[in-house]
Formats: sequence, structure tokens, C-alpha cells
Amino acid sequence: MSDTQWKILGEHTVDENRHIQLKTVDIELPDGVRFTQYVARMPRCAMTLVLNDSREVLLMRRHRFIIDKWVWEVPGGYVDGAEDIALAAAREVEEETGWRPCSMEHLVTYQPAIGSLDQPQEIYLARGAELTSTAPDINEAEEVRWFTLQEAMRMIDQGEIIGAATVVGVYRALSLT
Repeated sequence: MSDTQWKILGEHTVDENRHIQLKTVDIELPDGVRFTQYVARMPRCAMTLVLNDSREVLLMRRHRFIIDKWVWEVPGGYVDGAEDIALAAAREVEEETGWRPCSMEHLVTYQPAIGSLDQPQEIYLARGAELTSTAPDINEAEEVRWFTLQEAMRMIDQGEIIGAATVVGVYRALSLT
């Protein structure tokens, strides 16, 4: 295995706000070829796959304007600064669905598009949740429902679930005994 790495020759910020930092990065490959790569850096995200005692998963139906499609997803969002990641994941569940997780357990960490996007994504598993008196945020979810893991698998196959965090979370949950 080679330890040869790509060389970063320089970086230039194209645009930046609290949700994203877009840069161009000048790169030199081990064979001397040079090129410029766009790189997006975004804050850490925390999502939660909530499972009840019947092994049903809590999903939210929402419109994603970027792809102009209605999809089902697990709740989640940005981690605020130095906020504890598990607490952020639990907070997002309650804000977006009106359910409060009973427990939080780290399930998996991944990078969704490692070739051009730096955004660590943490998926937590909540075993059980209690319905609160807090109504879900209308800007977050059109509908909140429980689905069996088998129904969620069918929804992945039919393109109703397409977000990476939800797909990864559902498949990971299927491997749990």
C-alpha cells in the first residue's frame, strides 16, 4: 500500500455562511497532474432512527425543494457549535416530530459525499419514544408516522426514502438483533 498523498497547493474561499463554506482547492496528484477541486464544508449533522417495541421506525414526510420531491426521512439536523451530539440528535427528534426519545445510542458515523463534501453525519438509535404535547414544526414535516422496517425497505426500493441518513439508518437497524 502506498502512502503517497495528494498535495494541497492552495485554497480560496468562494462563499461562506453559518451553514456552508465553499472553497476551491488547488491539488497536485502524485504523478504531477494539477487541477482545481470544489470543496464544501458543512457543520456536523445528527440524525436519529427511532425504533419502538414493535420494531417500527419513526419517519417524517417532507418536501425537498432541491430535488422537488416529497420523501420520508428520519429526524435530524445541524449540531449547534459545541452542543453534545446525542443531545442535538434528541432535540431534533422532539422539534421535528413531537416525540421525545427514551434512549440514545450511537449507531454510525459517515461522510455522505467524501469526494467533495466534508460533513460528518452521526446517526443515533433511540429505542422508544414518548409523545409530547409539543406539535411538530410545520416547516419541518408534513406528516409523522411509524413504519415497520420491512415497509421502510419497500419505501427505499420505491424511491420514497432516498436520503442517505435514512437509508443507512434503516439498513443498519435491520442488522440489529
